[in-house]
Amino acid sequence: MNRVVAHFQDGRLLKGLTYDFLPSRDFFHLTAADAAPGARPVKIRVAELKAIFFVKSFAGDPQRPQANEEAAPEPGAGRRIRIVFKDGEVLVGTTQGYDRSRHGFFVVPVDRESNNERCFVVAVATQEVAFL
Repeated sequence: MNRVVAHFQDGRLLKGLTYDFLPSRDFFHLTAADAAPGARPVKIRVAELKAIFFVKSFAGDPQRPQANEEAAPEPGAGRRIRIVFKDGEVLVGTTQGYDRSRHGFFVVPVDRESNNERCFVVAVATQEVAFL
């Protein structure tokens, strides 16, 4: 099971657990973090998302500032990349799989202390993608 926060393009967030997310599929299932035991998972369509954040905890630390572009990535982590989403949010990280022809790609934050372990960015939700 993966702990995720699904960010929708319309601004909604859904926190929960998924067992079947694959970048090549159009959907996955998510059991809400606050769901009653035995609750059925919800089907999430990737096309409706901005990004899927794979997180260490659901609580996170909203007061903690994100690292900027000067933060040093892990050695061998891939190419540094800066993503500007259509809603103005900026994500800086590294990627090994960005390809304009794909519907999304994984990014690992440069901030090693971030609550986000990795993120799957949905390409149609981006305004700008640039290598640093």
